[in-house]
Amino acid sequence: MKTFESYELKNLKLRNRVVFPPMDLYCAGTDGLATDEHFVHYSSRAAGGTGLVIVEATGVVPNGRISDNCLGIWDDSQVEGLKRLAGGIQRYGAAAAIQLNHAGRKCTANGQDSTYTVAPSPIAFDETYRVPREITHEEIREAVEAFRQGARRALKAGFDALEVHGAHGYLISEFLSPLTNKRTDEYGGSTANRARFLLEVLQAVREEWPADKALLLRLSATDHLEGGMNKEEMAEIVNMAKPYVDIFHISSGGVALARIKLFPGYQVSLSDYIRNTCQVPTIAVGLIRQLDQVEEILGNGRADLVALGRELFRNPSWVNQNAFARGIEVEVPAIYREAFLPKLR
Repeated sequence: MKTFESYELKNLKLRNRVVFPPMDLYCAGTDGLATDEHFVHYSSRAAGGTGLVIVEATGVVPNGRISDNCLGIWDDSQVEGLKRLAGGIQRYGAAAAIQLNHAGRKCTANGQDSTYTVAPSPIAFDETYRVPREITHEEIREAVEAFRQGARRALKAGFDALEVHGAHGYLISEFLSPLTNKRTDEYGGSTANRARFLLEVLQAVREEWPADKALLLRLSATDHLEGGMNKEEMAEIVNMAKPYVDIFHISSGGVALARIKLFPGYQVSLSDYIRNTCQVPTIAVGLIRQLDQVEEILGNGRADLVALGRELFRNPSWVNQNAFARGIEVEVPAIYREAFLPKLR
């Protein structure tokens, strides 16, 4: 079965095509340090057979956190804890990645400071969020540098791959969407101008992240709103980003409140479109639960890898359980082998 086939890209070697995507735990302290809960959480998904485990959105600056309890990578003191996470994932045979993020206007950290949050334009996400300051040119340069330093620290922590978060209404996504970017300078207006910040970030990250290591980019291919980002414009942006990025992790929404019809695999068509229009490797994601779904996506060339978020939250051993049920031999950690004896099938 294609789900259990290995996958290689540059020096990234995956034992199967299943990805645990970055999903926030909100269990760090205000110092952004990784905790025992993070270690157990990520190591257990690796022990369960997942091919690639991506650590959650990790703030490149303090005001780039989504909340006060998000992981951070803005200081060298945070590297040791992240190194422990990467090692725990790798110990059980999975590849370890980490997602770098700046939350932009969706930062709720440091709730006492009304000037703490920045965005391309001073537009709040909704009435429950602060109205952000319009980010200055100097702050844009500082944010680009913060992503660069985040990549340096991720490399020092020993991660196999790196993901830049350009989706779900956080800072890069806010620059990309015409709904949240009303600037009239070189960072606003045309598609190329709105993509400028993303490309500056990718260039800076690539200067630190080795050429033989995989760089992932998560994108919202549509805002699900009239006048917002659509898959055709996103394909233009993907083509601009191709020189820097190895795999595109295709999601949708998050930039503004929208009515989205949810159903199993509701975002797979976006991965399919980007993969086959732009001729790039993609990760599909979005309420994917069953092995048959994964097989259909991979078998029909709609993605190269498939991410299962909530399903792997519920069942860390999803990969090993599905392989076991179908008589497919996979390497199971010694401490769990009694649960996967052939005579128990």
